Amino acid sequence: MTTLYVGNLSPEATDSDLRTVFSAFGELGSVKVARDRAGRARGFAYVELDEEAATAAMDALKGTELRGRMMDVVVNQPAGGRRPSARGGFRRKH
Repeated sequence: MTTLYVGNLSPEATDSDLRTVFSAFGELGSVKVARDRAGRARGFAYVELDEEAATAAMDALKGTELRGRMMDVVVNQPAGGRRPSARGGFRRKH
C-alpha cells in the first residue's frame, strides 16, 4: 500500500468524502482525516491505496476541489524523511 498525504482540505471534509473521491481509483486501505483534540479537522488527511491506484489518484486529483478547497495530493514520505507540513512547505520528522 502507498500512503498519500492530502493537504489543503476544508475543515468540513470527512473520511467519507475522501473515501468517495479516492475509491474511484481502486480499493482503499485506511482513510484518516487528521483532527485536533477537540475533534476539528486540521486540513489534511492520509489515504492508503495500492501503488498503481495511488499514482493514478495523485495525478488525477491534485488541484481538484473538495468542499470549496483545492486538494494537494502527494506521496507521504516514510519516517525520517521530509513530508508536507499542515501550513505548506516541508518539515523534517524528528
